[in-house]
Amino acid sequence: MKTVLMVAEKPSLAQSIARILSRGKYNKWDKVDPAELFSQAPTEKKEANPKLNMVKFLQVEGKGCDYIVLWLDCDKEGENICFEVLDAVLPVMNQAHSGEKTVFRARFSSITDTDICTAMVRLGEPDHNEALSVDARQELDLRIGCAFTRFQTKYFQGKYGNLDSSLISFGPCQTPTLGFCVERHDKIQSFKPETYWVLQAKVDADKDRSLLLDWDRVRVFDREIAQMFLNMTKLEKEAQVEATSRKEKAKQRPLALNTVEMLRVASSSLGMGPQHAMQTAERLYTQGYISYPRTETTHYPESFDLKGPLRQQANHPYWADTVKRLLAEGINRPRKGHDAGDHPPITPMKSATEAELGGEAWRLYEYITRHFIATVSHDCKYLQSTISFRIGPERFTCTGKTVISPGFTEIMPWQSVPLEESLPTCQRGDTFAVAEVKMLEKQTSPPDYLTEAELITLMEKHGIGTDASIPVHINNICQRNYVVVESGRRLKPTNLGIVLVHGYYKIDVELVLPTIRSAVEKQLNLIAQGKADYRQVLGHTLDVFKRKFHYFVDSIAGMDELMEVSFSPLAATGKPLSRCGKCHRFMKYIQAKPSRLHCSHCDETYTLPQNGTIKLYKELRCPLDDFELVLWSSGSRGKSYPLCPYCSNHPPFRDMKKGTGCNECTHPTCQHSLSMLGIGQCVECESGVLVLDPTSGPKWRVACNRCNVVAHCFENAYRVRVSADTCGTCEAALLDVDFNKARSPLPGDGTQHTGCVFCDPVFQELVELKHAASCHPMHRGPGRRQGRGRGRGRRPAGKPGTRRPKDKMSALAAYFV
Repeated sequence: MKTVLMVAEKPSLAQSIARILSRGKYNKWDKVDPAELFSQAPTEKKEANPKLNMVKFLQVEGKGCDYIVLWLDCDKEGENICFEVLDAVLPVMNQAHSGEKTVFRARFSSITDTDICTAMVRLGEPDHNEALSVDARQELDLRIGCAFTRFQTKYFQGKYGNLDSSLISFGPCQTPTLGFCVERHDKIQSFKPETYWVLQAKVDADKDRSLLLDWDRVRVFDREIAQMFLNMTKLEKEAQVEATSRKEKAKQRPLALNTVEMLRVASSSLGMGPQHAMQTAERLYTQGYISYPRTETTHYPESFDLKGPLRQQANHPYWADTVKRLLAEGINRPRKGHDAGDHPPITPMKSATEAELGGEAWRLYEYITRHFIATVSHDCKYLQSTISFRIGPERFTCTGKTVISPGFTEIMPWQSVPLEESLPTCQRGDTFAVAEVKMLEKQTSPPDYLTEAELITLMEKHGIGTDASIPVHINNICQRNYVVVESGRRLKPTNLGIVLVHGYYKIDVELVLPTIRSAVEKQLNLIAQGKADYRQVLGHTLDVFKRKFHYFVDSIAGMDELMEVSFSPLAATGKPLSRCGKCHRFMKYIQAKPSRLHCSHCDETYTLPQNGTIKLYKELRCPLDDFELVLWSSGSRGKSYPLCPYCSNHPPFRDMKKGTGCNECTHPTCQHSLSMLGIGQCVECESGVLVLDPTSGPKWRVACNRCNVVAHCFENAYRVRVSADTCGTCEAALLDVDFNKARSPLPGDGTQHTGCVFCDPVFQELVELKHAASCHPMHRGPGRRQGRGRGRGRRPAGKPGTRRPKDKMSALAAYFV
């Protein structure tokens, strides 16, 4: 019997592999010239989220299979994922007989029974050229982005203290995205308002009603000319009808919904950022409420069952009447849109209520459903009436609209034709009494800052990003503090974003204009079509950007001049905090991202752990370099540990990593080190060690020095110390715990106890379990392990011989920060 492995796409599979620089010196910013990243640094593909174990999962499923059918997205990224799947699966599949074909590719545009069956009958092969074009794009973006980002970040963060951005990043798509925002900002700043004048006339339609007329000249920018026209018309008593017209018009129903349009509406009408909207849509998809949300297609194939999803909504309390009427009278075929050949348009797959989904998920689902119903509804039809008047030598017009059939606007009322007062019935030659003619003075107004919806439109127009990556690029420029989101989801550039773009303009305008990305995309399309060689395009493009990079480095003084005007040098930033171990003068703590310490006398900067608070640690000093220790904390209920600024940036021991604190230092005698405060291997991750937090009393806690596990224990203890003795069962360090006599929970009114936190039954009774499920077997069901940690990496040095207990897991209460 032959076995076949079918592989279909889900977000977890599409996002499981990422291209990175190979591990080694090229990942260390201080040891590599960024220019080397253009050619010398090797790259490799790794699992973006190792916890998913996607490669292992595919290998388990594919082991022993004879054939594989790939049902991935029918676009270039889908072809690339095909070969990623094959790299994982082919080594474990059964060996094919000579000349036997074992790899098949299914191509389909929708997930209807008809399309699936047709695709299965017409199986082909994955397109290697399209996959190579994606590989080229990934490698170009990685190498170019890393080189420019590393140089910019090191150069400017080493000179200025109030940039307030942890990373000054550059990206072939991200930077043009920022460029659009700054371009609009520049137009606003350079805008000079102009005064203009308009004539406004009012005529009496009958005794109780008047009509407001629009001037056919619209406006003039010369006051004297406007006054002349006013003088020619204001003495007239009657307005004569010169022409009338009544035309039936239609407002077209919307095209089927694709990703970009969904993101636009989510931002402009629902107040949801693109990244958040995409995450919400993916959650609705995985729960089965909507179809796949990443699609460029706005056209339903002929075989798509439109009535099936519509019937699902027939009993919904909000639109049941509309749906039942459409099903009874017959649906209108959706407008013909663009078929990108990937997935069908975003469609509701089953009915849901607000109580079922709640909050923003419901609002997005409601819009998707209303949009779908609108696509199979009729156009909105209305009657437009126009009357042209002449008052003296000047012509004026009045327009009115009357709805004949609401069509799709019944389900999308915000798209309805505005209600306007009906115009009186008249014919050429009729006259109306002129109530007044007046001149209004107005001013031209500047454009507003780009909204997210407008930015998405510009990115789509210029080919910046894909439907999947557009939200990521917009989110990146927000996270980097290049723009801030203001009311109405408008994107206002910060000083940093403005200076960066103006600096690119000054040095090399192609770095920020969308044209260079368009040129690269044309080359990538040639690879996909088999008309260009992958390595030649990659080599040529990298050579061009390498030359641009060298020119950028040589010309960085031009951007630096702009930086000097907007930002303060390191020496003038921050507040004195701790003493330098070299000159013994106070170093300044710079709180703006990235937080760091700077010694102006030695002209040295020391990076600190991010996303926490820093304060002086009891004026204690490191025994190795005499620097004063500082205490990093993530909050009252999180982790905290002391660290030496110098050791953290220049690890003194081979088994220490840069950026670590005293809880990972293996100094044999320092009272703050891992050697003195380490207890035993973390119960959640394979690489961490549980370390006592000596600053946490009286609410004592033990934290893993690798993952985010924090365990609370021995509340109200007077003193907790790590003993030099170890447990005979698990070899973890014992703890000496002292309680005040009045508040001691120990049996027999005892105040002192020494024991193992893993094995001692007395300590197990002193553990609070309110923060998370315990990992001890007595607190969980058989075979079930709760509260999984998020640690990864190598195991650091801890107590000699310390190991995780095999039969008794910790009774410590753990919760995740």
